[in-house]
Amino acid sequence: MSAAASSTAASAPSATKCGLVWYKCSDLRTLDHEPLSLAHAENNNVCHLFCFDPRWFGEAGGPSAPGTLKTGALRARFLLEAVQDLKIRLQGNLVVKIGKPEMEVPRLAKALGATTVYAHREVTSEELTVVKGVQEGLRKVTDGKSKLREAWGGYLYHINDLPFDDVKQNMPDVFTQFRKAVESKSRIRKYFPVPSALKPPPSALSGAAAEESAVNAMPSPVTLQALGFTTEEDLEPVVGYGRDARVNPAAVLMFKGGETAGLARLREYLWEKDLLKSYKETRNGMLGPDYSSKFSPWLATGSISPRVVFAEITKYERERVENDSTYWLVFELIRRDFFRYSGISFGNDFFKLGGPQKNPKKYPWKRDGALFYAWKEGRTGYPLVDANMRELKATGFMSNRGRQIVASFMTRDMGLDWRLGAYWFEECLLDYDPCSNYGNWCYAAGVGSDPREDRYFSLPKQGGTYDPDAVYMKHWCPELKDLPADVLINPGRLDAVVRARYGVDEDVYPRPVVPLKFGGGGGVKGGGGKGGSGQGRGGGGGGGGKGRAPFKGPRRPANRLQNDYF
Repeated sequence: MSAAASSTAASAPSATKCGLVWYKCSDLRTLDHEPLSLAHAENNNVCHLFCFDPRWFGEAGGPSAPGTLKTGALRARFLLEAVQDLKIRLQGNLVVKIGKPEMEVPRLAKALGATTVYAHREVTSEELTVVKGVQEGLRKVTDGKSKLREAWGGYLYHINDLPFDDVKQNMPDVFTQFRKAVESKSRIRKYFPVPSALKPPPSALSGAAAEESAVNAMPSPVTLQALGFTTEEDLEPVVGYGRDARVNPAAVLMFKGGETAGLARLREYLWEKDLLKSYKETRNGMLGPDYSSKFSPWLATGSISPRVVFAEITKYERERVENDSTYWLVFELIRRDFFRYSGISFGNDFFKLGGPQKNPKKYPWKRDGALFYAWKEGRTGYPLVDANMRELKATGFMSNRGRQIVASFMTRDMGLDWRLGAYWFEECLLDYDPCSNYGNWCYAAGVGSDPREDRYFSLPKQGGTYDPDAVYMKHWCPELKDLPADVLINPGRLDAVVRARYGVDEDVYPRPVVPLKFGGGGGVKGGGGKGGSGQGRGGGGGGGGKGRAPFKGPRRPANRLQNDYF
């Protein structure tokens, strides 16, 4: 047993006690899960609960101005797979409901007679509001007989081991300062093993507990339709994933949710394919399953923990090789911690237009429905941007390099409100988590805390460096497959003569919707341009020139603090 586990292990309770483990969408695992370890060490009987909160799906929450969901179909499917896998790993002892945790957790705790509800701590506002509601519900529904006990988890460094007395007040604003401080003064704890023997639920969930567990229970098997994805439009991302020839194992990693799949990917990347030794050299790739670890979707759902990844890296360094690449993956885990702890220090500033700088008027942000639609649909007239955006929509993933490129283009060249991009990423990304998503977008928009706030990614330079033969661009934009690479890298060269020579008119591929800030684009100012916007969900109408189409959002839950601006 590891030191971390032994510190919480207790002798078997003498009286019959029941505990309830409240699982969330960010901790769907059995390995390195302190609430799970505590519950099974301190109780004779344990039940586990997961709630699909309706506020994250379907029509709940009201229309959203940008026309984006809080959880898109691809991420919802990945989450469903993770929950189904967790239920198997818990030997079927997982109650799965559709409902608000503030209602479901207290009711099940009362029915079980659970004295303690175990869960991981939260740091961001929406999640903290839910936690407060659960605490109030436990006090009212159980007459204070059941308490919420929270543990810290999902980070590389435990909050109590940080070299800052008060994270809210003393957390460094800059990543490099944070990294140097934790690397020199903090330790990474050992992870918690899976409990050696999982305790059963009380009397096989008989009587009142059985009745309560059936209230708002998810159908088996769990389906996207049960979460509100009922129309062809809703399900198109999932249907398209299966029939899109561009989505194949040679081009992308075929993600499957759950701890089993996450641990398998960890084993495959480090041990079976021996790819960690070259991670730093390949991590800026864009096409293929193995140019980077791609652990992030499983880290986001908590299907694997950073400490488990770190333990495997150190083992790899002992048994295979230790070099810059092995360190660089740890470096990225530290960066992930930085954004999550920044969620404490900056609070809701992460989600506001002015970001941590609290300056919403720093740039002349605009709302242009046609431009936003062209960007998110991959119809901007810039092949490198469009290829990345099409990959995101089709697979729920985009390379780190690609994310920086499309964010720079949207904020610097298009001048759009950066939160529109954050909302779209929130809907689409399999690896979405609020701190990393909004923190990175603040940085890209120049309203974050990092002093290098005005970085600009030149599309010709990025294309020439990272896709010099245009293989990636041609894969995701097959209508351009016959064009020379230099034309795709420098879209300003795609003039009428070249279009006519290769049969690529503006109905096939749009002209650039905006000029590049520092040249090389050949675009026009204003809206989507011919073929650049079109009609469709969330975007507003087509048309070119300076049209400013309104946003449409017929069934979109409200995103974080969007009313601050819209």
